[in-house]
Amino acid sequence: SKSGGKAGEGFDVARSGDARVAMVGFPSVGKSTLLSTLTNTKSEAAAYAFTTLTCIPGVVPYNNSKIQLLDLPGIIEGASKGKGRGKQVIAVARTSDLILMVVEAAKAELQAKLLTKELEDVGIRINCRPPDITYVIKKTGGIKFNST
Repeated sequence: SKSGGKAGEGFDVARSGDARVAMVGFPSVGKSTLLSTLTNTKSEAAAYAFTTLTCIPGVVPYNNSKIQLLDLPGIIEGASKGKGRGKQVIAVARTSDLILMVVEAAKAELQAKLLTKELEDVGIRINCRPPDITYVIKKTGGIKFNST
């Protein structure tokens, strides 16, 4: 990679498997523990916030497929505006097939609401149908797109 690190380190993790799932959540909600439990990947978990500083990939075998599970650093309020490593975390989430919100049980409703807002603020639609996109070929050339 251009940053000088080993390939696959940092946030530039090669896509592998049949699907990619990004775990998004606030610091210290159990993302690393979940990754270590579901895969044979060791993702450091500790009793302090921001233990995970890069994207840690693991693979979950399911039936005859392999699902890439990504442990991402915790995001904080304002991540969509660049606070913390928010933009990097959200960029990885955007390339995933599924975003798995990991929340603390006692604060689940509030954390899910805040995470949804951060993701929607950068154009990631959560629990919404894909937009209905239509296009018309213009007589003068070009294409006009409409979405609902």
